[in-house]
Amino acid sequence: MKIRHSLILFVAMAALSCNTSAFDPASVPDADGQVARVEPLSWWTGMQTPLQLMLYGENISACEVTIEGGGARITALHRADSPNYLFADVEIDPAAEPGTRYLVFTREGEQFKVPYEIAARREGSRERESFTTADAIYLLMPDRFADGDPSIDSTPDTHEKAARDEFFGRHGGDLQGMIDHLDYIASLGMTAVWSTPLLLDDEPQGSYHGYACADYYHIDPRFGTNELYREFVAEGHRRGLKTVMDIVTNHCGIAHWWMRDLPFENWVHRFEEDRYVQTNNLFSTNMDPNASQYDLRIQESGWFDRSMPDMNLDNEFLLRYFQQWAVWWIEYADLDGLRVDTYPYNEKEPMSRWCAAVRAEYPNMNIVGECWTADVPQLAYWQGGNPNRDGFDSHLPSIMDFPLRDAICAALPTDSLRWGEGMIRVYNALSDDFVYHDLSKMLIFTANHDTERIGDVVRGNVGRAKIAMTLIATLRGIPQMFAGDELLFRSKDLSQGHGGLRVDFPGGWPGDEVDLFDPAQHTGDAAEVYDHTRRLFTWRKEKPVIHHGRTLHFAGRDNTYAYFRYDDTDAVFVFINNSRGRKNVPWSHYAEITPTLAAGRNVLTGEAIAVSDTTTVGPRESLVVEFSRSVR
Repeated sequence: MKIRHSLILFVAMAALSCNTSAFDPASVPDADGQVARVEPLSWWTGMQTPLQLMLYGENISACEVTIEGGGARITALHRADSPNYLFADVEIDPAAEPGTRYLVFTREGEQFKVPYEIAARREGSRERESFTTADAIYLLMPDRFADGDPSIDSTPDTHEKAARDEFFGRHGGDLQGMIDHLDYIASLGMTAVWSTPLLLDDEPQGSYHGYACADYYHIDPRFGTNELYREFVAEGHRRGLKTVMDIVTNHCGIAHWWMRDLPFENWVHRFEEDRYVQTNNLFSTNMDPNASQYDLRIQESGWFDRSMPDMNLDNEFLLRYFQQWAVWWIEYADLDGLRVDTYPYNEKEPMSRWCAAVRAEYPNMNIVGECWTADVPQLAYWQGGNPNRDGFDSHLPSIMDFPLRDAICAALPTDSLRWGEGMIRVYNALSDDFVYHDLSKMLIFTANHDTERIGDVVRGNVGRAKIAMTLIATLRGIPQMFAGDELLFRSKDLSQGHGGLRVDFPGGWPGDEVDLFDPAQHTGDAAEVYDHTRRLFTWRKEKPVIHHGRTLHFAGRDNTYAYFRYDDTDAVFVFINNSRGRKNVPWSHYAEITPTLAAGRNVLTGEAIAVSDTTTVGPRESLVVEFSRSVR
């Protein structure tokens, strides 16, 4: 549904919008409840993104508004369907000095003001680097990671209170707990942290996951504050850790403040007689030449859940709101990347413009979209630059490689030697690489907060869990690990679904019997998987051939898989034996590359190794060998 154009547009004269004479803040009284919200909360000098303020307060549409203090002016005011909103277009002079400006409201002879900060932009902000194949991302759920401040487990201004014994309750993890354990994450060889959403989710139940946002500009007080989030990012940077923010544009929470008073009737998708319609999850309707408009409408406009109203990005004011919201958080918190939840549920053309707008402000910014499909051509469609037949370009740099994840998780648990089963599934998944536009922008993983844990997939088998880590550490793409998988975490209760797999990290809460953030307390299987993981990812950090090298792989018919990652000067050989017996490495089969290799070093043991047809790899083990390479 397109936004209605029967809006009343006020084109404000420069004389009204920007008083060139000195403004005395004492000459206008402060607002006393007349203005409830101004978003974005602040802005910066030197920004490319156009600034449009959302102003909210009772009957605020009756106001004229100017911005005083010099260097900025309001060029237009837009009324909404609700009389309690105004949208103000603000132009900031390129030479404007940072400092406080004042939004001055005039209504029927009454005047009042609200301060608005325009800060200095940090040096080099536009050119900031983002996450790449050189990184390894650690995914955590704040509520289940560590409770660094028990005093905010429950707060008087939020509905759901802490209940650690409940699968779908809030357990009390927070930003301080995340800060307290950044050293653990860095010591594992990780170089980036992706946290599930931290913004306010004020649903009465199940709010711990954060995906039903109630306020796009404030951290949930049970996690901390905006200032503490900025501290978390800064502390990560001091340890060589980037921060990827998880955001949701497709839906908000039913408890979002604007759901009590929508700016426009079409701010969210609504159906006849306000009946509830759930999305049909048919992402194919976006590119299927045979798809009906009926199915496409349900896919785009149907709600993800009754508690998650579907946002209408065809509304130009909402689209601009989300564009500058993302920019605001990147600039405010000094972020290194974004992950967009439920990406294909959004209207594709507005989301393409959203991605383009964010990257216009930050040309190097990587954004990864959750495009959850096992269909390879449909997944490839969503990656920016893909040569789609319908001409669509998402401008979305990165996609999550669900087909590879599915292949790994189907391959690892089986001992079958039948063709088409076992490790040949991974071979087949990689053979589809010709479909993708940019393999360096593929997020690879074996598990996340929405899927089975890898420990559950392999039924606790240590060898196979280690193989999973070997694969995501050495295959092409950007590796992502789910917190606890490095210690072979298992679901507490598989019958509880998400609530059961999203277990607390032992040691993150006062009084926990064991502290698994302390490697000295690791024992048995957990210690073995942890040591394997840390060794591989620490090595990976300094191995450009893994970050940028090509892949050459060889099929096996015995639940094995072999591949090389190589460039002109280096090579890494990986042999996976997922079977129950020892296997010889068929080195002579690899003669198209082996003559270029010098002496090898076993990455997992540190020892020199001369690989040959007599080299054996034990059952459910992997061999990783690095070589220098000479290409004549």
